[in-house]
Amino acid sequence: MQKRETWGSRSGFILAAVGSAIGLGNIWRFPYMAYDNGGGAFLIPYFVAMLIAGIPFMMLEFGLGHKFRGSAPKIFTSISKRWEWLGWWQVLVAFVIACYYVVVIAWAIDYFILSFNQGWTADPKGFFFGAFLGLTDSPLNMGDIQWKIFAASSFAWIVAFISIFTGVRRGIERANKIFMPLLFILVLIFIGRVITLDGASEGINWLFKPDFSALTSGKVWSAAFGQIFYSLSLGFAIMLSYSSYLPKKSDVSNNACMTVFINCGFSLLAGIMIFSVLGYMSAKQGVPISDVAGGGVGLAFVTLPTAINLMPMPTFFGVLFFLALTFAGISSMISILEAVTCAIIDKLEMPRKAAAILVCGIGFIISTAFTTGGGLLLLDIVDHFVNNFGILFGGLIEIILIGWFCDLEEMRSHINNVSDFKINSAWNICLRFITPIMLGIMVISNLITDISKNYGNYSDTAIMLCGWFVLFGCAIFALAFSFRQGAFGQYASTNTSFRR
Repeated sequence: MQKRETWGSRSGFILAAVGSAIGLGNIWRFPYMAYDNGGGAFLIPYFVAMLIAGIPFMMLEFGLGHKFRGSAPKIFTSISKRWEWLGWWQVLVAFVIACYYVVVIAWAIDYFILSFNQGWTADPKGFFFGAFLGLTDSPLNMGDIQWKIFAASSFAWIVAFISIFTGVRRGIERANKIFMPLLFILVLIFIGRVITLDGASEGINWLFKPDFSALTSGKVWSAAFGQIFYSLSLGFAIMLSYSSYLPKKSDVSNNACMTVFINCGFSLLAGIMIFSVLGYMSAKQGVPISDVAGGGVGLAFVTLPTAINLMPMPTFFGVLFFLALTFAGISSMISILEAVTCAIIDKLEMPRKAAAILVCGIGFIISTAFTTGGGLLLLDIVDHFVNNFGILFGGLIEIILIGWFCDLEEMRSHINNVSDFKINSAWNICLRFITPIMLGIMVISNLITDISKNYGNYSDTAIMLCGWFVLFGCAIFALAFSFRQGAFGQYASTNTSFRR
């Protein structure tokens, strides 16, 4: 049996966990979510969700990883052999995400290079969908590989592979000790300059201007819980595997709080950065901010380049923004791949280096599909189904099993025994009632929406093949992996006392 690696320092673990939580969604999803759901008033449900769902769930995952010291499949099989499939479901969902997430990082790398001369031309929208992506008319029409995207994707794979290959301390911890400070420095420099531009303060006002009537809307509260859940990398094996490398004497509750607070603080910084730019763009073009505000891929690769074209020192702003986007993406990519690699190491007792080659090699081949002309459309469907069902379903089942079928009091005692900050019985209530109810509402709501109407008006064939079939494949492979005993024979159901 291989000796389990550990983090070299507490700061190394915190930076790695924060690096996982802070991703592309903090930069392009949170600002628009806040703007579209009541502005400043959105922060009320957002912070409520952070306190009663985000922090408790983070403590639970850190506690599980620390107590059982294993990847997601190893943890669940050690509680009950019948639950191993859940760990593999989470790992497979993470693997699918890695395969397309790397291509978005590749776009950011390419745009970082283009930003030196604003190579996205005076028509960023036409350039992005045309010359850059070579977008086809259907996800089933793959078109040609876009070689610049393929090359950048290969580079991102190499960086992530080296981090995983060289181990927890020498690879993952060291990479995050570089990426995370640089990311915060880049964003702070960007904000320091952009808020001095005309219209920037108006943009910030639009973001944080409270619309308290929004607080009566269930949609706003659901959006706040969704934003917290998606942005903290919970429910898909990452935090379980990261916390399994914690030394025995580790402050679980404080580590969880710090990770959540830093992640949410960065989201606010990203909101100020993005809406300062949109405010300037609005003032420059003489149009309302509502006409330029948006989120997702369009915000990062169309709206922001358009705004940068209008700004003084466009190279300065372009380089900072796309470099920050690249760092945020790669740090998250490393954590996703580690969740998968960790599971392979545990199950097959395979050396880390061999597991890293296997995981990154297969992932690299699959990700090539997303570098083609139909890649964006394929990514759009896969991302929608994996996020709305893969992650939410995995997180919901996990919290129901642990909250209702395991001894939550024992887990709370374990966390309190190793932590300076003690948690009380309110933690149990949050995990047994509030979080599963909110996740359940989101899963059911998403299911009703997607059954009643095809997402994005894609064809039935595209939705079946790229959406439902991907989830079905994850389920089949999760069951298949759990039937093979592998190295888990010595761990299976060794913690039955933890079950109620």
